[in-house]
Order: sequence, then C-alpha cells, then structure tokens
Amino acid sequence: MKKNTFHLLACLVVFMTVSQPLRAQYARFVESGVVEFEKRVNMYAKIKSRIGDNSFMEQAFEQYRKTNPQFKSFKYSLAFADGKTRFWPHAAPGSSTGFLGNDPSVDLGNIIVTDLIAGQSISQKSVYEETYLITDSTRRIQWRLTNETREIAGYECRRANALVLDSVYVVAFYTDQIPVTGGPESFTGLPGLILGIALPYENTTYFATKVDDRPVSAKELEAPKKGKAVDYRELRTQLESSLKNWGDRAQAILKAILL
Repeated sequence: MKKNTFHLLACLVVFMTVSQPLRAQYARFVESGVVEFEKRVNMYAKIKSRIGDNSFMEQAFEQYRKTNPQFKSFKYSLAFADGKTRFWPHAAPGSSTGFLGNDPSVDLGNIIVTDLIAGQSISQKSVYEETYLITDSTRRIQWRLTNETREIAGYECRRANALVLDSVYVVAFYTDQIPVTGGPESFTGLPGLILGIALPYENTTYFATKVDDRPVSAKELEAPKKGKAVDYRELRTQLESSLKNWGDRAQAILKAILL
C-alpha cells in the first residue's frame, strides 16, 4: 500500500513538472480586439496651475470647486488588429464654459489611426475652429523599462517611463499578453499594448477599463479623412504663428495639441 502511494505521488510530481512549461508554451495571446479607456483630467490641479497667485481668479476658482467635481472624465476606445490601431472618442468634443472653456489641454477628441508596421499615423485633431488631418511618422519614444507592475483590466502590466516633446514626463503600463506595440493617443513603441498612461504634470491619465478580445472589422480601423492636410512640422509652424500673442498660455496649448 505504501509502495503504491509513493508511486502515485511520484507520478503526480512528474506530471506537474512537465505540464507547467507546456501551459506556458501554449499560453494564448490576444491578437485583435477593442479596449475601452477612461481619460481623467484633474481639473482642480490644472486650473490651480493656470491661475497661479491671482487673488481675483482664486475666488472664482473656489466657487468653481463648490459646483464642479475634481475630475472630468472622457471615454475612448482603441481597436487593434493586423499591425494597426485606431483610437477614437465616444463623444465628439463640444464647447465648454467656465474655467479653461474648450482649452485643448483638457481634451481634443482626437481620432488617431496608426500603422505600427509602416511606422505611420493619421490623426484628426479639432483645434478651436479648425480641424487638421495630420499624416506623419510615429513618434520615436525612448522608453525606460522598470520592474514595477500593476493589474489593469485583468492584465498584468509592467511600467515604463519616458520624456516626450522634451518636457512631458510619461508613465506607461503595458502588457506583453497583447503583443501589439501601440497604445492610446500617439503613445507606441513598447513590447506590448499600453493599457495605462499617466501624465503627472499634465494632470491627466488614460486607463483601460475593459478589453474585448474579438475580431476587428476593417471599418473599425478606418483612417479619418476630414481636415486640413498637414504634417506635424507644418502644424507646429501654423500654431506658433496663430498663438504668438497668447503669452505663456501659448506653450501649454501648443504642447497639448502636439502631444
């Protein structure tokens, strides 16, 4: 009896040892689907940084805090398949009143299609009364990988840090369970799909709330077609000319649009 029990335990150990690498070998990776993102903007922090020590504006800000929540939320989706991604808002950007109004640093409602294989993107951005259609190469981001991890929408994600546009600090969380090098907005270049983005000094975050693992149609990856055709260099030149009399505010707006 003891001999049979020992033999059974030995077989069990061998089975567990062999099956573990087999499970890893046949692990399923998501190749296509749609991710739902929530973008959150800390309006209190953004407004406070904008008004500085202006005592008159401080009184108006205190009134704003009594009637408005700290965070403003926006819903976006990201479709991915066949080496392409498409990022779009659930609702079209509308005019807003009160502090910052329709300031681009809050939300632009961008539509961005990225060909990750060709390294090219087509972006539709509405800037005040003008809509631009920007075709350019994808931004090259020098990511620094870390050992920090967190779970987002059911996926284990690893943290990476970067600096873009010379001054914007970015924290990203990506999962290698989805072998797609894209992400929300224009953030790409990590060894897995980006499910979380934090822009600490811009008081803005993008985090996935759901990943729908399913086939994606060609229409869901269709590039935008409306807008004034430019590349990013041309866009920057036009914006700098338009904003030249806007003082310090111009740089914050320019950075938000080019991001």
